[in-house]
Amino acid sequence: MFCGIVAGEVPAFRVVDEPDGVAFLDTRPVFKGHVLVVPRRHLVALADLPADALAGYFGLVQRLAVAVESGLGAGGTFVAMNNKVSQSVPHLHTHVVPRTKGDGLRGFFWPRTRYADDAEAETYAARITAAL
Repeated sequence: MFCGIVAGEVPAFRVVDEPDGVAFLDTRPVFKGHVLVVPRRHLVALADLPADALAGYFGLVQRLAVAVESGLGAGGTFVAMNNKVSQSVPHLHTHVVPRTKGDGLRGFFWPRTRYADDAEAETYAARITAAL
């Protein structure tokens, strides 16, 4: 599925598309503005990411964490990655989730929500992209 998004064959609300990776909105976000960052190349887990790609990939993750916070007016972000266990899509991906004080997120029990419609999702994607 993520390979299809990277290739442009599967629709997604893209936030950024660069040589180091592609970021798009999670369709079932913990909070609105929840972004998934994936490397362009199909890799299953963090251990598969070549050492020479670490700086570029995690530099992109870092920039997105800043953009999610500033672009959405969030108090901070939660950045997480599952490796194989609990990985719903077998493709390396990093979650960047906007946080606000008192948002109710506790531990790793992530409540999920939905965007009202495509226009709302596009607005969130555009705000984060503009903050990059």
